[in-house]
Amino acid sequence: MRAPVGAPSSAAIIMAIAGVYVGQSVIAGLTIIGLPAVLRDAGASLERIGLLYITVLPWSLKFLWAPAVDRFRLPAVGGDRSNLVVLVGNALCALGLAIAGLLGESLLSQVACLSFVAFVAATTDIACDGYAVEHLPRRHHGWGNAAQVGSSYLGSAIGAGLFLVLVAQLGWRSACFAMAALVLVLGLPFSLGLGRGNAVGTRSHRPMLLAAFARPEMRDAIVATALFVAAQKWGLAMLGPFLVDQGFSLSMIGVLNGAGSVVLGLSGAVSGGACVRYLGPAKVLAISLLAQAVLLACLAAIALGMDAPLQVIVSVALMASSGVMSFGFVALYSQFMRLADPRQAGVDFTILQCTDGIVTMVGGVAVGWLAERLGYGAIFGAASGVALASILIIFRLFGRIGMREPLTPK
Repeated sequence: MRAPVGAPSSAAIIMAIAGVYVGQSVIAGLTIIGLPAVLRDAGASLERIGLLYITVLPWSLKFLWAPAVDRFRLPAVGGDRSNLVVLVGNALCALGLAIAGLLGESLLSQVACLSFVAFVAATTDIACDGYAVEHLPRRHHGWGNAAQVGSSYLGSAIGAGLFLVLVAQLGWRSACFAMAALVLVLGLPFSLGLGRGNAVGTRSHRPMLLAAFARPEMRDAIVATALFVAAQKWGLAMLGPFLVDQGFSLSMIGVLNGAGSVVLGLSGAVSGGACVRYLGPAKVLAISLLAQAVLLACLAAIALGMDAPLQVIVSVALMASSGVMSFGFVALYSQFMRLADPRQAGVDFTILQCTDGIVTMVGGVAVGWLAERLGYGAIFGAASGVALASILIIFRLFGRIGMREPLTPK
């Protein structure tokens, strides 16, 4: 990967943003996967555990302040300030995680504290995403998103895997302190190195939400994103509690989450990046949805009483939550990059990301309520049907906005 003289190479940019994304995913994994398992182990109801998805709210609404972040990091006159946003944001996230460790395992206090951490992390993400869209050539978008999605699974392995092991071995407080230190260190390569904006120039465009929503292709992409996220994530919102109810210990779930995220998540991200480049995003999304529908159907059968060996339960759960999902999300997020206007990349990318967050939050809260009343089998089965029904609709939407073709011409 080559870059203009004096500018960081694409490979260096990918490595720097990967560190930021890993740190953000440590926070998300701890909140959405790790903490629900801890609370369920302590006897919390599924309905109360579903309240944790309120912490996704800042990720769902960050498009509201994305224009302000973009205007700050890309002033009318001056250099890129993306590194400053990331530096301050990571420091505040680390502080918030340390405070979470001092608060103990009270659900309401953790929701409040981790919602603040999510707000800061979401703001940091706007700057990092915008920087990536602006500096990565289009031919490297697939690899950039492979790094982004792969980093999210590595971070999830730490936040949902290593974190649970540390809680079991050292206790809640020490585990939170360790995660805080790790998040702080992971952002340093970007904020102190490659993320610094060296070019000083003038900019006439003012980032605005209306400019994004006025584009028909953005509106179609929002619908496609909502369908894909619902199909991929809603059925898995209660996967942690389901494994606890199947008799898995916290340490075992932590090890499984870690191994699955590192091996299957990274493998799915890398293979997804290659397939997006040569097959096109629509086909990759269709393959991912079909595979997820099959895996969710298997989980539904197990939840409804089908006898299955331990190895089968583990394999299906890991493939559904790591391998298949990462394979598909590389394709989805590569489209975010292709659709974003370089003049307000942080805003456009954030709007599509927020669609992901809103659908995830609504589904997470609703699924917790429904699972308590209908059971895991109904949740997994309904999600499988949504995945199948979404394939044709998403393929048509991507065709309408010209997003079926591969990044590399055949």
